[in-house]
Amino acid sequence: MKNSAHTTVVRARLWIAALALSAWGAPAAVAHCQVPCGIYDDQARVARLLEDAATIEKAMAQIQELSGKNDAQSLNQLTRWVTTKEQHASHIIAVVAEYFLAQRVKPQAPSVVSYDDYLKTLADHHAVVVAAMKAKQNTDPQHAQSLRKAIDRLATHYQEHAHVETYSHPHTQPSAQSATPPPTQPAAQEQQDAPSPEAVQEMELKEPTE
Repeated sequence: MKNSAHTTVVRARLWIAALALSAWGAPAAVAHCQVPCGIYDDQARVARLLEDAATIEKAMAQIQELSGKNDAQSLNQLTRWVTTKEQHASHIIAVVAEYFLAQRVKPQAPSVVSYDDYLKTLADHHAVVVAAMKAKQNTDPQHAQSLRKAIDRLATHYQEHAHVETYSHPHTQPSAQSATPPPTQPAAQEQQDAPSPEAVQEMELKEPTE
């Protein structure tokens, strides 16, 4: 009875520690600068969101597997997976809010023809944020699958935007290796085409004399 009570206390403390780490111990998510720098890579952001979703799905599976164990190592890993799931879900929310919504989705007035498309775009981005929040709150894999589907819908808005805006640094010059050299004749071919000394002498003998 004493051992059971002690195990319950240990598990409770570890869960509290996991919540504390999720709240203030996790590193802040950095989505993108808002200078603006003019450097955007939408496809890279979408790929990272899908990677976050895959990590969340694995974390859910590991949490369910470890939740029935009472040894210290299992409890330690359980805490770490809870924290990891929280971090990746927070990163998804930050990227959608601070990168896509803040910098890539352009506001539209209700009077324009594309306003309905704008509302659809907002709804698809909001769905990802909500799905990520649900992934934080639950360990059922269906929430991870819903998150992945929401990200797939968001990705349809950025199929043609790998690098929408280009930026050239004023101090950046093409490297010598990247410059295309003018076509030159191979040295071996030049030597092959050049007449030999004997041929030159024979040609001189054949030339008519005055």
